[in-house]
Amino acid sequence: MMYGDAENIDENAQDDERREALAYVTEAFAEALLAGIDGDCFAHAAMFSALQELVCTYGEEPVAQFAERLPKRIRDGEFSVAQRH
Repeated sequence: MMYGDAENIDENAQDDERREALAYVTEAFAEALLAGIDGDCFAHAAMFSALQELVCTYGEEPVAQFAERLPKRIRDGEFSVAQRH
């Protein structure tokens, strides 16, 4: 197996893990809504928790740089529900 192929396999494994993680978060979101928690409130809490985890893992500056790119990604529709289908 060539080096590039090994990288692709690793990226595919990471993609699978990210999809699985997103499924867990989506399920938690649905359960929170069923429990009567406001969706907006849950979304803010989830974002806070996610940013907190990223800062613990990578530090403040790399996460701040990541966050600086979010407005363009949002405007480009990357997080729109229509894009997921």
